[in-house]
Amino acid sequence: MNKKMGFEEAMIKLSEIVDRLENGDEPLESSLKLFEEGSALAALCYGKLEGAEQKIRQITELEEAGGEKDA
Repeated sequence: MNKKMGFEEAMIKLSEIVDRLENGDEPLESSLKLFEEGSALAALCYGKLEGAEQKIRQITELEEAGGEKDA
C-alpha cells in the first residue's frame, strides 16, 4: 500500500476489498491478506480524516480569534 495514496483512492480500494470479503469466494489465505490490506487502508483513511479535522479546527480558531480582534 502506498502511504501517499489519497483519501478517495484509499476509500475506493477499501470498498473493493470489503466487497470481495463479503462475497465469501476468497480462500482463507487470500481473505487474511485482504483483511490485512483493508485494515491498513482503514487506518490510512482515519489518519487523513484526523488530519483534515485538525486543519479545520486550526482554521476555525484563527478565524474566531481574528473576528474577536476586529470587534
